[in-house]
Amino acid sequence: MDPRHTKRLRTVQNLYAQVYQPKTGKKQKLPYVGDNVTKKVLENLEEIDKNIKKHAPRYPLEKIAPIDISILRLAIFELLFDKSQPIKVIINEAVELARELGNERSYAFVNAVLGSINLDKNK
Repeated sequence: MDPRHTKRLRTVQNLYAQVYQPKTGKKQKLPYVGDNVTKKVLENLEEIDKNIKKHAPRYPLEKIAPIDISILRLAIFELLFDKSQPIKVIINEAVELARELGNERSYAFVNAVLGSINLDKNK
């Protein structure tokens, strides 16, 4: 397996675990998150989630499957903040992760949200 895919898979797993961390009303120190990319995603979580809400308005964050949210968060971070990979690679990797880890419709949802973000970004 491609080491970049394996790294993304581990990051998605770390983000998935973070979904189940107890939430408090105040800003708290980030727990150990496993890798630098996960930490950067969590540091930009507010902006990332704002993009998910904007481009998937019919689906509140609480109703989106945690694995789909985790995949989207990583991909949106790569699209908007990291920018070290081509857009097509980022979207393709996210769709592949959704096929591997999500349900039978996850990949289509992930593709649609990321496609919408990409179109909006290129305006």
